[in-house]
Amino acid sequence: MNTILLQYALEVEKTGSITKAANNLYMEQPNLSKAIKSLEEMMGEPIFKRSPRGVVPTLKGKLFLDHARMVLAQIEEMEGVYKKENQTGMEFRLAIPRATYINEAFSRFVSTLERKMGMDLWLKETNSVEIINEVAEGNSHLGIIRYPVELELYYAQLIQGKELCLKELWEYQPVLLMSEHHLLAEKETIEYEDLKEYIEILHGDIKLSANGKEERQGEFEKRIYVFERGSQINLLQTNTDTYMWVSPLPKRCLSQNQLVQKACTGKRQKYRDAYIYRQEYQFNEYDKQFMEEVCQVMKEISL
Repeated sequence: MNTILLQYALEVEKTGSITKAANNLYMEQPNLSKAIKSLEEMMGEPIFKRSPRGVVPTLKGKLFLDHARMVLAQIEEMEGVYKKENQTGMEFRLAIPRATYINEAFSRFVSTLERKMGMDLWLKETNSVEIINEVAEGNSHLGIIRYPVELELYYAQLIQGKELCLKELWEYQPVLLMSEHHLLAEKETIEYEDLKEYIEILHGDIKLSANGKEERQGEFEKRIYVFERGSQINLLQTNTDTYMWVSPLPKRCLSQNQLVQKACTGKRQKYRDAYIYRQEYQFNEYDKQFMEEVCQVMKEISL
């Protein structure tokens, strides 16, 4: 029996609600309901029943949950016995797009960790397709992907095919990022055609169009492709005729790097950021802490 299912059942008992338990486990409610139903089918008896107080254990369910607690406690004790004294205290693996607000959240998350404990933290910045593969293969516990809203169906099918869960973070309109000394920085309204004489910085990863074919993004003839987020910041700072389309940044990151973000008239497609994880994966305290930092940074972002 998968011990993850035992943990799911105990969370439902703790909260008295499938919906609340799903939120605490960072799962979709239908997925948790399906998991509990699968567990009940394996046991041949219902574990929970609905009541005026919410979801409560049946008589046999209470007995089952007591055994589940003992099993998980024994497993934890066994792991503790065989854990090496010098083994890392915590491991955190994350794959993200090259987004400053997410990197800011990760930096804040790291600053809250206890320095006395051992730790292995892995952060990979790459494109969304690679992030999906990283999470599906177990190389990253969590991933945050970014995609145009118009490609939602394509990515939904890709996620489903990899047996991953997806939850939306936000939907946003890209803004222009440029040096505070850029000639357009003081302009009250930037027109799309104003950008034609300037150099656009783009991430060089291959993008996918709606038909799944490879496509390079870049509307005008002056482009610089980069693969590392630090490079784009340096280019924007030292070349005041460059700009980049990005997700909105926190004010601290803008002022620290002498950059400004500006809205631009004209049609630009909307993007969506969402976090993904394997269906059987259960969020630990560090995962939850990181996601709280992401949500906090998002609250601080304003144009």
